[in-house]
Amino acid sequence: MRRPAALGAMSSLLSHNKDQPRIRKSLSDSSPTSSTATTKSQRHERLSRLSSSGSSDVSNDTSTNHAESYFLRRENRLSARKRAEEEAANNDYKKMYEKALATNQRLKSRLETSKQELAMIQDQLQRAQKDCGFNRLETEKKESRSLQKRISDMEEQLKVKGELKVENQRLKDENGALIRVITKLSK
Repeated sequence: MRRPAALGAMSSLLSHNKDQPRIRKSLSDSSPTSSTATTKSQRHERLSRLSSSGSSDVSNDTSTNHAESYFLRRENRLSARKRAEEEAANNDYKKMYEKALATNQRLKSRLETSKQELAMIQDQLQRAQKDCGFNRLETEKKESRSLQKRISDMEEQLKVKGELKVENQRLKDENGALIRVITKLSK
């Protein structure tokens, strides 16, 4: 006789389990503070259903009620823990996203600043190369002018030196002739 009562209790549990997904949904949707009030009212509702089902074995109903309350508490704890983990994970992802976004913005601004500095430095380098090239060209022109002037001066000096040699030779010849005339006269 005990077995049929247990089967009756099991069938009430099975019918109750069909309602269970709705309860889980309502528990997960509600906040943790209101879930205890909802759980109590749901327990009361189940107790009244169980008592109205006409089960003859009171001890079996009580054990079923304890089992139900145990599973409900367990589900509440699990769903609360799961919600807390999801919220923590969402907060972590959000914090990580915000941190990555801030880092990207900072790096973009540094990149832009670096690009501007690079452009300025390249411009200065080009100007310096132009100036240096212009100065080098000017210096080379001055050096070539001074070298040409020295060359022309040296050429003139060579001409003068050649003329002086010729003149010196003429003077030597005249001097030799004068010395011969003076020696003839003095004899």
